[in-house]
Amino acid sequence: MREAGIERPGGAVLDGTTPTDANVRVNLSEDEFTMESARQPTEGAAERSTEQSEPPPFLLQAATSAAAFLCLTTALVHVLLVFLHVAPPNPLSQQYSRQVNAWVFPLFEQNWRLFAPDPESVNRQISARTAHTTPDGTVQVSGWFDLTAVDSSAVKHNVFPSHTAQNMLRRAWSSYLDNHGDDDRPRSRRALMTQQYLTNIASDRVTAHRGGSFEAIQVRVVTVPIAAPARAGSAGGATVAPRADDTRYLPWWKVAADFHGN
Repeated sequence: MREAGIERPGGAVLDGTTPTDANVRVNLSEDEFTMESARQPTEGAAERSTEQSEPPPFLLQAATSAAAFLCLTTALVHVLLVFLHVAPPNPLSQQYSRQVNAWVFPLFEQNWRLFAPDPESVNRQISARTAHTTPDGTVQVSGWFDLTAVDSSAVKHNVFPSHTAQNMLRRAWSSYLDNHGDDDRPRSRRALMTQQYLTNIASDRVTAHRGGSFEAIQVRVVTVPIAAPARAGSAGGATVAPRADDTRYLPWWKVAADFHGN
């Protein structure tokens, strides 16, 4: 006679009741039953912790949408302002010229114009000389150092010349011309900035090639017009003679303490 209500190995009766999905399985050993019961609450707690640590989906989606909208808006504004800068003068660009210049300069400066190319028609030779005051008060002025020749030698026969050698000095001088009058007096903050920029370039290059200390520097620019090409049908294909050279001496400028030496 069986023990009433209990049948362990594969039995279907436990205390006189039939097991269902809601009851604990009875075919587990005592140790397995204990481990299974202890594991279930732990796994449930871990799942609840993961769900609570994850941000709500709608907040993540809103943040992503806001970032994408901000990037798109910034890109469109940038394209519009640069277009107004390079486009021919028009009422819109003139009305908002202050905002356009504030955005474009100095990081996004453009050296071209839409529908109006401006090729170089002159060659410029930019030189510099320095002045140093000795302890006895004597001022020693150096000879002229050709800055343009240094750039030309770095570009010549170089398959991949650097942007610095090709454009830095040339663009510094072009910016100086655009922001200064014939008297070389800066009348705006940008004019003062371009003056300091040109001074720093000349000082750095003189120091790198000559060394020594100095307290002031002067820049000289010799402008040589490019001869016009020969006219069709002209005898011998001779080119048109260029205009006379133009030499401009800039004022003596004080340099930063880094170039003073000991």
